[in-house]
Amino acid sequence: MNPKKNKVSMSVIRRLPRYYRFLSELERKGVLRISSRELSDLMGLTASQIRQDLNCFGGFGQQGFGYMVPVLKSEIGSILGLDKRYKTILLGAGNLGRAVAAHIAFENQGFSLVGIFDRDPALFGRTFRGVPVRPEIELEDFCRSEQPDVAILCVPMESAEELSERLIALGIRNFWNFSHYDFSVAHPEVVIENVHMNDSLMTLCYRIQHNDGEE
Repeated sequence: MNPKKNKVSMSVIRRLPRYYRFLSELERKGVLRISSRELSDLMGLTASQIRQDLNCFGGFGQQGFGYMVPVLKSEIGSILGLDKRYKTILLGAGNLGRAVAAHIAFENQGFSLVGIFDRDPALFGRTFRGVPVRPEIELEDFCRSEQPDVAILCVPMESAEELSERLIALGIRNFWNFSHYDFSVAHPEVVIENVHMNDSLMTLCYRIQHNDGEE
């Protein structure tokens, strides 16, 4: 299914991984079929919202029958591109970078980690998820050889600007960005998913303060 991008809002796209997660758990429990109402009760959405979201991609259920859980999970996985293997490099093998390398199931989510880079000589040669840490000075040669699709930035903000420019010059156009530097304004042509954990924590603080249980 190839929906037209301009017809699918980011709010819908950001709900797709949540659908996939809930459907995966239902499949694990042996549930074969579910109605939009039952799914809405589990997810805290309205049945109408679920139907509208899925209709953006053609719709997958039958009125009065509901959705086949394995089929819907597979279709959403295909829409998300989880069957891909986008070659990915990680920049920064500090605490955050090591945690990302160790705990993110790249292979199950459309990616393949092929390289890790850092500036700290003490880290060179250490292996995370079967991938050795390389000196950052080898970045250009590695990218020209392996042609990665995606870069994960787990570097300080003061390093991110220079590093992102190098990566874009090497042809990388997709970024998972954990740094606090946001280069999307300077480079609107690239695809960037910014991860700001401090922002999320401050949002939690606000919601606790105001006792806001609404999504």
